[in-house]
Amino acid sequence: MRREPVGCDSSVNMAVTVGNLRMQNPLTVASGTFAAGREYADFVAIAGLGALTTKGVSAKPWTGNPGKRMYETASGLLNSIGLQNPGVEVFCADSLPWLAEHAPGLPVVVNVVGHSAREYVDVIERLEDEAGVSAYELNISCPNLDAGGMAFGTSAEAAAAMTAAARAATKRPLLVKLSPNVTDITELARAVEAAGADGLSLINTLLGLAIDVSTRRFVFERRVAGLSGPAVKPVALRMVWEVARAVDVPVIGMGGVSCGEDVVEFLLAGASAVAFGTANFANPRVFVEALAWIEDYCRAQDVRDVNELVGAVREVRETSGYAKG
Repeated sequence: MRREPVGCDSSVNMAVTVGNLRMQNPLTVASGTFAAGREYADFVAIAGLGALTTKGVSAKPWTGNPGKRMYETASGLLNSIGLQNPGVEVFCADSLPWLAEHAPGLPVVVNVVGHSAREYVDVIERLEDEAGVSAYELNISCPNLDAGGMAFGTSAEAAAAMTAAARAATKRPLLVKLSPNVTDITELARAVEAAGADGLSLINTLLGLAIDVSTRRFVFERRVAGLSGPAVKPVALRMVWEVARAVDVPVIGMGGVSCGEDVVEFLLAGASAVAFGTANFANPRVFVEALAWIEDYCRAQDVRDVNELVGAVREVRETSGYAKG
């Protein structure tokens, strides 16, 4: 239960800016967990988000992975969806008009996927004609077929080349979503920043594995799947803190975020905005509840502007007296 602070000014500025992307509050959703918002509209006013980040959009339809696609673990979710989506033409004809009607003015960040630099650029070039797109987020965890299937996001050189190609195709804000499945995520961050990224999103899912002991078989046909949910939060928080200190562009933090206190942790670690992912499945109203908690927290801490929290973590923490609700 949230506590209402006593004797505090109720005015808190919640607006943030990520590059040139202006958001009414620092909350968005992680790509792949919210589609384009249609499925959530019966439960929550999606216009209350700071920005909506779409599911991955490819140049042509992708059918996704065969077999089981989701598997719940003790503290998170394994998924092997395979970025299934109907392609950019259906997205433009269906999702963008729906968003314009049901959430006018809401910034829309389109997550872009592809198996080659050309495929990413094709999506961006098609979307350049659409007024309802505010920014792009490159999912560089996709396998680069031009490089034998190695993910763009595991090579600084490949990630930079992909970013530079996308940068040349648009003047809109360009975000790059980083994979945690690397030795040094700051190396990737610096590379894509130098190549023209306006901001960074992190983290994508961690690689995980599940085995069915009754059959002694792998749960997923592709064996390895992506782990998200509460289990990944400490890893994500550490990586956001590292990257925020390594680059000058803003960071959108994500990974295991499930409440307002989690959001504040990511802001303190250096994130300018924060995304809810797996938590949306359990509670479609999670961002609304978190926003109210953050406003209460700011009033209790005498913080008049949420941006004051960004990167404000202290080496020696002081007790604030504000209990988690």
